[in-house]
Amino acid sequence: MAAKSKHTQTLAVDIGGSGIKVMVLDEDGNPLTERDRLNTPNPAKPEPIIDIIRQLAAGKEFDRISVGFPGVVKEGVIYTAANLDPDWLRFDLAGTLSSRLEKPVRVINDADMQGLGSIAGQGVELMITLGTGLGSALFVNGRLVPNLEMGHHEFRKGETYEQQLGREALDTTGKKKWNERLLRAIAALERLFNYDTLYIGGGNTKFITVELPSKVKVVPNISGLLGGIALWRE
Repeated sequence: MAAKSKHTQTLAVDIGGSGIKVMVLDEDGNPLTERDRLNTPNPAKPEPIIDIIRQLAAGKEFDRISVGFPGVVKEGVIYTAANLDPDWLRFDLAGTLSSRLEKPVRVINDADMQGLGSIAGQGVELMITLGTGLGSALFVNGRLVPNLEMGHHEFRKGETYEQQLGREALDTTGKKKWNERLLRAIAALERLFNYDTLYIGGGNTKFITVELPSKVKVVPNISGLLGGIALWRE
């Protein structure tokens, strides 16, 4: 009798405006490696970022790849990349990365992927990510409404959620005002979506100093990688 084949291992990749992270996961989403990270290149064009993913993947064993990308993604092709480079528009990230690493690849919006790694799958659940920009994902009883991109919608004073709560806003207005804006945004989003739970992730959650409402949960950055397993559950 032939030996049982090894369990499927997934290389989860999180492409961000400031850093690119990877981790290998088993079939249940348990980490098999440390989370490795390299800075996002400047300019953040496709080829340099693919080269960094190849560097981070070198020496790791995996059977497939899941990628979270900060923009609208449809069937592995990039349609928006507000915080990276215009060269990404209409770029086939799934096909290119699959060719380079010789593994099957699935690509999804990064907030969508972080949400898949965070949600309970009950009721209306909203995910926002606070990083270079502001990502968002909406789920209804565990089903994803893809490519929400709420961050580019108008929030207040003629500015978008991202303009008011992105990294540039944090740096220019200071933590106190940024936290006040965050509470206003949470209240506005509750009125808009009537969510059961709001999850907040991203690197800038470490700057949250205000008390959050009971229906709001801060989730760890690793959720953005753990959601990569859900892309293959079909």
